[in-house]
Amino acid sequence: MAQVVVQVNDRPYTMQCADGEEGHLRELAHVLDLEVARIKDSVGAVGDMRVLLMAGLMVADQLAEARRRIGELESQVEGLRELRTRAVNHGRSVEDQVAERLSEAAKRLEMLARGMEELV
Repeated sequence: MAQVVVQVNDRPYTMQCADGEEGHLRELAHVLDLEVARIKDSVGAVGDMRVLLMAGLMVADQLAEARRRIGELESQVEGLRELRTRAVNHGRSVEDQVAERLSEAAKRLEMLARGMEELV
């Protein structure tokens, strides 16, 4: 386990994380610290625990919104996949119909060619 010292609300905190995750932990702490600073700027001086709780709730709200949006996008992607499948199937059906009509036209042309040969 790696140890990382992060700064949140102008205070150092020693945290442990899996080896290789140090940068990610620093990024997360930075996000929380930015939220703490934003809250302190808007509401003024409040206790450390309260500002950390408020910041945590704000970050949790952002996460909930992101998850909701991901769900919407996943639904849209699924709808687009279904439309694509229908379009591919329709395209295959059209190809089959065109191939069948071309085959019929070729047969008729052959019959006309034979008829013309008989006349000559």
